[in-house]
Amino acid sequence: MRIEGVQVGKPAVVNGVRTAFGKRAVPWTVHLGRLNLDGDSQADRRYHGGPDMAVLAYSADHYRLWRSELAWPDLPLGAFGENLSVSGATEETVCIGDLWVTAESAVLQVASPRKPCRKISGYWGRSDLLQRVHESGRIGWYLRVIAEGSVEAGARISLLERPHPEWPIRRAFSAALARNRGEARALSEVAALSDRWKAWLRGEPARV
Repeated sequence: MRIEGVQVGKPAVVNGVRTAFGKRAVPWTVHLGRLNLDGDSQADRRYHGGPDMAVLAYSADHYRLWRSELAWPDLPLGAFGENLSVSGATEETVCIGDLWVTAESAVLQVASPRKPCRKISGYWGRSDLLQRVHESGRIGWYLRVIAEGSVEAGARISLLERPHPEWPIRRAFSAALARNRGEARALSEVAALSDRWKAWLRGEPARV
């Protein structure tokens, strides 16, 4: 796996909505703390932020498809609100609980799928974009920071451990949306899954 882009952003009002969805590329090494990358923050802490949502990753490999499907050849990395655009990783190949180590010795763990929200459409002014993301399954995933370090574009990421190979991101997201009782219960018992998702899957009040 390789980090193709590192992006950070602060909340701003765009199209009448306060959001930190807009990310700018950072062409230098960035410190990665327990809650976020330096220079990054969240607009709505009810749904975003916290240790289990410290970093949003998205497959850089999806951009070729999106640029073609959306007739948007200059769609930039970071367009889906991600902090890390990673090649060699997709929702089919990344699993809940995966431990990653960066070239700069930061250790991250996959904590949950990303549940896309309407801000994807609102930010870009494309009303169908949220539905397209859901239907495609190209949603991204959240990472928690196990050991602080740094990240930079062009650096390699190595897989240290895969404790739950039976739970790729695509399966986890599908199980959650379908609310299949058996699948949801099994997913809620995965040790590495974020507490928010566990509570939501159990039907408790939780925002994911």
